[in-house]
Amino acid sequence: MTYTLLFQRVLPDRTFLETLDEVNAAFDPDAEPVPVDLTDEHRAAWDRITRRVSADPGQVTCEEFPHGLNLRWTGPEGTLLLDYDGESASIDIAYRYPGPAAPPIMARAYRIARVVEEESGLEGYDGVLEQPVATGDVAAAAAALGGTSGWAQANLT
Repeated sequence: MTYTLLFQRVLPDRTFLETLDEVNAAFDPDAEPVPVDLTDEHRAAWDRITRRVSADPGQVTCEEFPHGLNLRWTGPEGTLLLDYDGESASIDIAYRYPGPAAPPIMARAYRIARVVEEESGLEGYDGVLEQPVATGDVAAAAAALGGTSGWAQANLT
């Protein structure tokens, strides 16, 4: 399980959550996954995202799969994973950052999230705190990550 920041191209006259509900309602778990068909615009956005994220300290590795692109960022703060398919994306942070280890990785996640928003036009949403990424409270997100991570380490290991 991970702390996940979601990104979606919000439909006209809809909120993020309304758009997400429509996307989820159309999802068929029994259907074969359809390979992603990235447009030139999607690829250009991905290139800008990876260029900006790679400019910061840390190691970036990118991979392409039939169903999307991913970027793994690893640095002194920790590790996170960005998945992107042009019309949606997510950033996942494992629950392994208790207490004071959480703020640096969450700050990094929100910085990358804002890059995704700026370069792709996708809107980001923190479902744990039910807040938009653009105006979200990073300290509150770090507290949520750190608290759950601490609980998991104390109770699940």
